[in-house]
Amino acid sequence: MNIDTRKRELVKELSPMLEKSSLLSKIWIISLISIILVGLYAFILQLSNGHEVTGMRDNVVWGIYIVNFIFFVCLSYSGAFIAGVLHFFETPLKNSIARIVEITTVLSLIIGPVFILLCIGRLDRLYYLFLYPRIQSPISWDIIAILTDLIGCFVYLYLTFIPDLAILRDASKENAEVPKWRKKMYKFLAIGYQDTPTQHERLHKIIRIMSVMIIAMAIVAYSVLAWIFSLTVQPGWNSSIFAPYFIISGLYSGIAVIIIAMYIIRKFYKLEKYITKIHFFAGGVILLIFSLLYGYFTFSEYFSRWFSHKKHDVDLLNTLFSRYFWQFIFANYFGILMPIAILFFKKLRTVKLVTIAAIISVLGIWLNKYLIVVPTLETPYLPIQDTRAEFVHYSATWVEYSLSLTGIAAFCLFFTLILKFVPAIPMSGIIDLEKRKQLKRKKDNQLATEL
Repeated sequence: MNIDTRKRELVKELSPMLEKSSLLSKIWIISLISIILVGLYAFILQLSNGHEVTGMRDNVVWGIYIVNFIFFVCLSYSGAFIAGVLHFFETPLKNSIARIVEITTVLSLIIGPVFILLCIGRLDRLYYLFLYPRIQSPISWDIIAILTDLIGCFVYLYLTFIPDLAILRDASKENAEVPKWRKKMYKFLAIGYQDTPTQHERLHKIIRIMSVMIIAMAIVAYSVLAWIFSLTVQPGWNSSIFAPYFIISGLYSGIAVIIIAMYIIRKFYKLEKYITKIHFFAGGVILLIFSLLYGYFTFSEYFSRWFSHKKHDVDLLNTLFSRYFWQFIFANYFGILMPIAILFFKKLRTVKLVTIAAIISVLGIWLNKYLIVVPTLETPYLPIQDTRAEFVHYSATWVEYSLSLTGIAAFCLFFTLILKFVPAIPMSGIIDLEKRKQLKRKKDNQLATEL
């Protein structure tokens, strides 16, 4: 196999994804920008009027902003964990989905913490958190964990981009249709990488070491986020299994979101050749395993409260079974049992059904996070003085929903724009896999000749 020829073939095959924009993609980008502009208006409204335009009050101080924060941060940590495992064990399936996982990780780490800023009433005092941190506070450690993980994942993502940036840099020299700014960008970001054996081996070792590091960082960051809840005396939060529970739920949500992203990218860019049915079948099996684990942890959490005979736990369960009955049923029955029912049977693990199971899982997990946050705050450990309905109960306003949709739209927009600069399928990964297969064939032929 001539490597240079193969690089040119891959660039020719995947470059239309970068250079051309269909009418559908333009409509998609305009729609996302429109949602973001509406969200910007909602943010200005909240900034000028305060939290009175939201459903948050003195009793329920957290709402869907915190729910979104937990969901996105857990998604980023699971992406970091999955990306690290894929690169460390060098699984053949990683070449088609590794970039999707890595981009998901970094964007989630950027979008997630923004919801914390939306939840803060006085953004002008935000710098106090860095000037006067309380080292004994789990929140301070969570900020340290998020920033460390963001830097680590960003560096990791950039390192995996370098070989493809070098390929695009070399290919753009001969292509007069490529804009000059794009050529300069590829040249600058490729940092002189020439894919020599020494450079290739050195970069491979660095990426492998970083894959181990981000796995460790993901586990630590998961646990710190869980401890913010479990170290309180609030009913529903004071639990010894919250750290592993968050880890499992994060991995469960991460796998589900990656499956959905795989389906959309495969369909939109017509990448059936690279993202095959095997990827969805394998993703379905992994999703089934984690759905069983997630279901077990969820059952253990509620089962222990049901028989605890503690007044505050009973009050919380009464709140869940009265005000949030149908949400509880969807999150903990339909959102867990339905994916298990679909994925349990081998014949049902088709591309569409696995994707449907992933969508149900994501909705169920988000709602489960909502049920962890809001009902607990509506059932305070200590009684409150003002018991007006609008202070006791929480109901999100259009401002909160608008800013939540803005976060999702920003995630999708950034993902789309990144895929306009680098292909969704790592070209260097395809070449490395083909080189390994070619080397294996040579060894097999030599062994057959000797025998």
